[in-house]
Amino acid sequence: MFKTSEILKATGGKLLAGSPDGVLAGVSLDSRTINKGEIFIAIRGENFDGHDFISKAIRKGAACIVSERAVQLPKTRPPVFVKVDNSQRALGDIASYHRRRFDLPFIAVTGSNGKTTAKDMIAWVLSARYRVLKNEGTKNNQIGLPLALLNLNRKHQAAVLEIGTNHPGEVGYLCGIYRPNIGIITNIGPSHLEHFGGLKSVFNEKISLVRNLAPPYLSILNRDDKFLSPLLDKNARVPFRLGFGFSGRSDFLASDVKEFSRGFEFAINGHKGMVLNTLARHNIYNALCAAAVARIMGMEYGEIALRLRGFDFPQGRFKPFRRNNVNFIDDTYNSNPLSLKAALEAFGGLACRGRKVFIMGDMLELGRKERDFHRQAGRDALRVSDVMIFTGRLSRFAAEAALRKKRRSGDIFVCRNSREARRVLFKKVIPDSRDIILVKGSRLMKMEYIFS
Repeated sequence: MFKTSEILKATGGKLLAGSPDGVLAGVSLDSRTINKGEIFIAIRGENFDGHDFISKAIRKGAACIVSERAVQLPKTRPPVFVKVDNSQRALGDIASYHRRRFDLPFIAVTGSNGKTTAKDMIAWVLSARYRVLKNEGTKNNQIGLPLALLNLNRKHQAAVLEIGTNHPGEVGYLCGIYRPNIGIITNIGPSHLEHFGGLKSVFNEKISLVRNLAPPYLSILNRDDKFLSPLLDKNARVPFRLGFGFSGRSDFLASDVKEFSRGFEFAINGHKGMVLNTLARHNIYNALCAAAVARIMGMEYGEIALRLRGFDFPQGRFKPFRRNNVNFIDDTYNSNPLSLKAALEAFGGLACRGRKVFIMGDMLELGRKERDFHRQAGRDALRVSDVMIFTGRLSRFAAEAALRKKRRSGDIFVCRNSREARRVLFKKVIPDSRDIILVKGSRLMKMEYIFS
């Protein structure tokens, strides 16, 4: 709930109609789903302009309009109207104002890979004892994070939000809204290089989470990451930091890792019995993040182990399933060189009675070195796959690299899109129940069509 005066204070907007004393029920960006009494913020998107739907929002019962431009209002019972310079920034300002109403642990997760799974796992473990707010899926940008934060209410005892970025300055901006006091960075890798240029810029962007924490300024960093590890050293200018990983100097150390048919069993700081139902060993890093936060929040290792065992991994994150007597591994959520390397390492370690088939879609937003990254992917895939299907404009460079290393070309295919790849899989490769098929590519490649 907000008063109009609070919206004006938060946004610095100008009241063009209505009373500053009105009470408003909540915030919406969608005129189709807005509820009576809510604030409608007219956001400009890539494919739409919310200003075109102001009249519809008013008809649906919007009590307040936040807009970049003035519009003609109905003469009978007009809503409150607040004019702002930038509607998207106004959304963030309102969310930031709302966040300052609460005094509880605010946890943020960022990194090049694994942040969604880490965020979900942290929230799942904590929810054994606390009522936790989290952003659903990957709503981690300048619109998704503020909307998630606006769902915070007096029942919540902790918040765990993922912070994403694809442009310099985005992490800092979102931290300014969220003001987290515990910050986790999963790793630093080559993602969104089209906008960042190189790994150093990616590192500087991610590390802005640490630089923008609120008290008590607690950082949880990957000790095994070559970029993050120096921040855990004695002379690093990071006030309060903990490391996680397989390195012996980690504050949260994974050891005694044993693989079984459905996942991994391991110990954290010598406490055995931790189990993850996943085929991907790299998910142990996410478990270490969850354990670190849970211990800070007062949970015992036994509680943590019980929750980790029951964690259900999100779709599209190296998740195995069986359809029409064919064994798939769905890793279609997204792809970049670091996540692809981890997926191929996990794929290579799987026991398989038949063929290992890898279907690769383009990795996008990699900038000037995009061809080199794809060529390396082709060489890596060749080491662990019996059959390869490369999909997209860039993946043909992966195919070329694989073909240079392999004399026999009958088990390497190049396709234009995922629909063609699906036809190749079922018409030419013809998998059976003994084969395992890994499918991975960037989100825009729509690789999930392979098994749809």
